[in-house]
Amino acid sequence: MRDPILVINCGSSSIKYAVVSDAPSQPRQSGLAERLGGGDARLKGMDADGHEFSRPLHGADHTEAMAAILDALSGPAPAAVGHRIVHGGERFTAATRIDPAVLRAIESTGALAPLHNPANLVGVRATLELFPELPQIAVFDTAFHQSLPPRAYRYALPQHLYARHGIRRYGFHGSSHAYVSERVDHLSSRPHGGWLTAHLGNGCSTCAVWQGRSVDTSMGLTPLEGLVMGTRSGDVDPGLHAHLSRQLGWSLERIDTLLNRESGLLGLSGLSNDMRRLEQAAAEHHRGAELAIEVFCYRIAKSLAALSCALPRLDGIVFTGGIGENASAVRARVVEALPHFGLRLSAAANAATVGGQEGRIDADDSGPELWVIPTDEEGQIAFETRQLLSEAPA
Repeated sequence: MRDPILVINCGSSSIKYAVVSDAPSQPRQSGLAERLGGGDARLKGMDADGHEFSRPLHGADHTEAMAAILDALSGPAPAAVGHRIVHGGERFTAATRIDPAVLRAIESTGALAPLHNPANLVGVRATLELFPELPQIAVFDTAFHQSLPPRAYRYALPQHLYARHGIRRYGFHGSSHAYVSERVDHLSSRPHGGWLTAHLGNGCSTCAVWQGRSVDTSMGLTPLEGLVMGTRSGDVDPGLHAHLSRQLGWSLERIDTLLNRESGLLGLSGLSNDMRRLEQAAAEHHRGAELAIEVFCYRIAKSLAALSCALPRLDGIVFTGGIGENASAVRARVVEALPHFGLRLSAAANAATVGGQEGRIDADDSGPELWVIPTDEEGQIAFETRQLLSEAPA
């Protein structure tokens, strides 16, 4: 199947889209419909000729925004639509064709991802309304991590909470970790071995990958567990919730807002969740920015060191995501915090590998390799969509 795949990533007030063909030399049509439902709603993106565009949507809802996206597309019609769905629970271990039963199953996992799955489903329904004749495929962030063994995914909680309610670690950013771990297998002199992948952006997670399979990861039941992120706290003492409730009288909703939207780099710095701004402020000796960067990098290194326990052999580390691909100083701090790994960073290669560049940044072959690989979650979703359709019976 050579026709393009339309990839949709729908949020509560936005739709991110891309048209992924198997002709990589062509510009990729892509864009973002944002602030949906408001008077300042807007669609911006890149057309088939590589030209940027922006147009108002004036209070458009998701279905109207999808119609505007369709109107902005040119070239061959898509063969299918691939949807990013954040949480698939234990049922979905691979890309799945969407039908009424699958829709109900995704709805049933809404409690596990209340900020994501309901928004993802809005995009699915809007697309089904506009493209009823096209195959619609769900690609789950959690699916790549369904290969975790019980020792990695079980919490030390009573059995019935897992058996009846699915309380376990699931992991996220699966499309990104799958893409970069497969890509490094093609690039490295040590393919099909043990890799630690670090997806670092506004959301952050790490993953241990052995021979192409996820064997442990930093995120858990929800995308809040693990690393320090843009506005998310990452790991905190589980007793914090009870402490804040008893001492400050905070509700669960208030605590949830604190941990998801007011913490992380933003909370530590008191300034911003944008690493670029924090690096600039730290260079001017802003103490909050300095602390935020120090904690951020230390927690990444700590997570990578812990996840290395899941690998029979460590062949290298891959950095990806907006911060992982562009913040060379962050990468250097993380490597510096792991002296016992035998890593040797090339300062010149590290400084040069930014702005979407792919490359190896270690100094020699004496230790584990270090790579920067720009992620392509849309490309991975399109790949899994094509793969599923090619395997479907005629």
